[in-house]
Amino acid sequence: MTIREHLKTNFFLAYPVMLSMLGQVMTGVADSVMIGQTGATPLAAASLANVVFILLLTFGIGVSYAITPLVAEADGRKDKHQVIESLRHGFIINLACGFILVAIGFLSTPVLHYLNQPADVVELTIPYLQIILSSIFPTMVFQTFRQFGEGLHRTRMAMIIVITSNLVNIFLNYVLIYGEFGFPELGLNGAGWATLIARTLMGTWMALYIYLGKSFRSYRPGFAFGNYSRKLINRMLHIGIPAGIQFIFEVSAFGFSAIMMGWLGTTALAAHQIAINLATISYMTTSGLGAAATIRVGSYLGQKNFTLLRHAGFTLMGMGAVLMTVWGIVFVVARYQLPALYIDNPEVIAMAGPLLIIAGLFQLSDGMQVVCIGALRGIQDVKIPSLLIFVAYWIIGLPLGYLLGFLFGLGANGIWIGLLIGLTITALAMFFRFNGLTQKLAGGKSAD
Repeated sequence: MTIREHLKTNFFLAYPVMLSMLGQVMTGVADSVMIGQTGATPLAAASLANVVFILLLTFGIGVSYAITPLVAEADGRKDKHQVIESLRHGFIINLACGFILVAIGFLSTPVLHYLNQPADVVELTIPYLQIILSSIFPTMVFQTFRQFGEGLHRTRMAMIIVITSNLVNIFLNYVLIYGEFGFPELGLNGAGWATLIARTLMGTWMALYIYLGKSFRSYRPGFAFGNYSRKLINRMLHIGIPAGIQFIFEVSAFGFSAIMMGWLGTTALAAHQIAINLATISYMTTSGLGAAATIRVGSYLGQKNFTLLRHAGFTLMGMGAVLMTVWGIVFVVARYQLPALYIDNPEVIAMAGPLLIIAGLFQLSDGMQVVCIGALRGIQDVKIPSLLIFVAYWIIGLPLGYLLGFLFGLGANGIWIGLLIGLTITALAMFFRFNGLTQKLAGGKSAD
């Protein structure tokens, strides 16, 4: 394949994932705005609930990621039986994972009383958290068939389902939070029910699309239960669990950076939230390239075409670098204009500006690490990358951020420089690991 052909294939695989990820971010923004209209206490309760919910959900999503590289590899070598078995085993693993995560979430709710949070906030948090925790199960159903479809290079339908469900979520927020069209005014809990209904729609629709779709008819045995292979279950768990832990390391690292910003005061925390929200939007655009890397690298692994495997991975990294460089320029040039879209507070805007310069500098690293991790997942390498992420964030980045922010007096900028260093180390480590492992594959050596 020529570079142009690689770029075209990469784009058509990646853009549906990009748009669906951006849609989910915008739904989160809409949730916050609509809940915020009911008062500061419900908004604080939603924020507290999301600390627990997002940790559990991201772990589950990581577990589901085991399906894509195995399906892509089997499809690459035209092994339809193994494609079906990967779906079948992934389905039961994700169902079990969903039940376990929901149970952990429900059992952990009493802990909220001991986190030194305002009593009125905790009182609102618990019922809302219990409702949205229930949405993890249909989300895991959706993830099963989404990752299966992605492994077969089918990404558009998941985008359509996610965007439609997000619009349903926003509409139901309006109806149930505020009590419109004759429905009761449920406030914060209304937002929870809207999330549960929308995600149930997502899971049901995606499952029916795979089961009833003409092009997927030959894969229907993947819905059958029973006669599972312990070897395949172990193989999928050896990919999925480290991927889930990897997400927890990342999410918790940025969560702890927010805690450190809170030690600097309300203004610093508000500036941090604005900068993180903008960085999240740019991150989501690159996540589509990471998904495409998993799909294409996994497929070429199955074909044992290691030259094209490397070409696919490196062209996606190049696309990520270009995209994130553009984001970086936008952040630096519009470092004061962008925060002004969020808040009319000169102090917060003044503090957010330098943070966006640092965010602009780490865009390239952030984009590279996302694509490299996706490419490594395509060759089913997840354990060492998870360890590298832990070291980069928790052993190097966050401690450096603390030292620079508090001991060297750089404040908020110091904490963000720590994040910049952590992301840069992650990107370099992932790039060199992918290059080294794929060179061994291309040379006919073991990748272990």
